[in-house]
Amino acid sequence: MTQTMRLDIVSAEKEIFSGHVESVSVTGKAGELGIFPGHAPLLTGLKPGNIRAMLPNNKEEIFYVSSGMLEVQPFVVTVLADTAQRADDIDEAAAIIAKENAEKALANQNSQVDFAKATAELAEAIAQIQTIKKIRKHR
Repeated sequence: MTQTMRLDIVSAEKEIFSGHVESVSVTGKAGELGIFPGHAPLLTGLKPGNIRAMLPNNKEEIFYVSSGMLEVQPFVVTVLADTAQRADDIDEAAAIIAKENAEKALANQNSQVDFAKATAELAEAIAQIQTIKKIRKHR
């Protein structure tokens, strides 16, 4: 029998996922992380990106997170996300529009643009689009 660990993904609004998984892949502040049962304790920030969870039935679940914190204990992984959703629930058209709007704001050098906000919005939109592409690739 394959060893598993518990994964909990919670956003500010609700619990997104809670269950046992064989592995988790996530985008941390320092780069990509692969987590398996028995992993050393870890606490890190998350960048906009996706979380891939391999379930015991050899099925994969993909989620999008805008940012947040990741806590790893040997057999429990907890994601506390500012915003999180299942990849299937992402509105691709809205993500594309958000990406285009952020790119326009960043390109407009003469405006009173909050560049930090526009850059963050661009990163989130790109991460959502990449998450959609990953889920399409796996189907």
